[in-house]
Amino acid sequence: MSSTPMAIDSPIGPSARANTGAPSNGIPNTSKVSDVISLFRPTKLFRRDPSAKDAGRAHSTHAPILSIDFSDEGDFLLTSESDNSMQIYDVHKGKHHKTCLSQKYGVMHAMFTHKTKDSAPCIIHSSTKLNRKPTSKITASEADVLLDTIRYLSTHDNSYLRYFEGHEKNVTCLSLHPGQDNFLSCSEDNTVRIWDAGTKNACGKLHLNGGYLAAWDPSGNVFAVASPTSQSILLYDYRNFDREPFSTFDVLQHSQEINPSSISKGWNKLEFSNDGKHLLLGTTGQGHLLLDAFDGHLKAVLRRERGGARRLGVGDHNPDHIDRHSSEFLYPSTGDCCFTPDGRYVISGARRENVLVWDTLSPAPDKLLRPAHELEYTGDSGVIAFNPKYNMFATGDKEVVFWVPDMNLA
Repeated sequence: MSSTPMAIDSPIGPSARANTGAPSNGIPNTSKVSDVISLFRPTKLFRRDPSAKDAGRAHSTHAPILSIDFSDEGDFLLTSESDNSMQIYDVHKGKHHKTCLSQKYGVMHAMFTHKTKDSAPCIIHSSTKLNRKPTSKITASEADVLLDTIRYLSTHDNSYLRYFEGHEKNVTCLSLHPGQDNFLSCSEDNTVRIWDAGTKNACGKLHLNGGYLAAWDPSGNVFAVASPTSQSILLYDYRNFDREPFSTFDVLQHSQEINPSSISKGWNKLEFSNDGKHLLLGTTGQGHLLLDAFDGHLKAVLRRERGGARRLGVGDHNPDHIDRHSSEFLYPSTGDCCFTPDGRYVISGARRENVLVWDTLSPAPDKLLRPAHELEYTGDSGVIAFNPKYNMFATGDKEVVFWVPDMNLA
């Protein structure tokens, strides 16, 4: 795994701190996001090295990144990639840390759990391949179950701790509870399942038409499910999830109210802000939706003129005639937008141009909010995530890029 220094090239976090108590790049130990949000610049770019002798790294440099996630402490970054691998990066050292292969099962969504094993992080990921011996016979229904198994991996010894079976079609979303190792999974089989990582059996199941995205509120007491099919978002009480949703937000009404073309594209992200006030609905089109998390009214359409990277929304598929190796083939994404940890800003990639930043406190009388800042970059950002502990974020498309504030611009 090779890394390319960019505008700034320095470690991030405690390892970079001098005796003065500040990192060597001049960033204070504690600083408001609002003080540095306009100063972020691409710091280090990681390219996959196809010539590496290590078999775990001998993959094409053109394997699109499908999902991205930070550990709770912000010290590791996890990506899942289309070559059936998961890559782990050490944030403090600014280096590639480890490769976890899933050649047998494939991998789409991947996320860190809260718990570790022998001080090594654990991962929950969805599968994309059929798990069976070539000589064994299997029915079509059994194949579907095996294909869509969710797996629990220990990175300490690359062993699987548990398998979560039940979904009968493609898993479209995984969402981890903010305080427990319980998680939600959505699938094209029109079910949303609730799991406890300590047992292989689902704790609950909801039958929802097109419920392809899910997210927890920061308290962990409420979760939301978004259905592109019905153009709605449903809110459930976690303690009474088997009852009717206590609130339903009509997204179709918002598209008719503003500009249908800006939000009619595929949905790819659902996220609550950490202050619990806002709900972000990401799309592949020319705008994301910022909703009030309590009553669902539209706060603003976060406008981006050129749209996002060429990716599929949840539930969307390539036409049958397009081959996987064709330039027209589109990969899915777990979302190219997210909140900053303070809940004030939304950052998002844009098609072959700068990373965009919207200030949710800015007035939007016409319900169309323009970016407050554009962070210089020339390339796609198919996935994006902000570090929960440090003032840095990461983007990915075919390479991973670390972003930190450049204090020389202050």
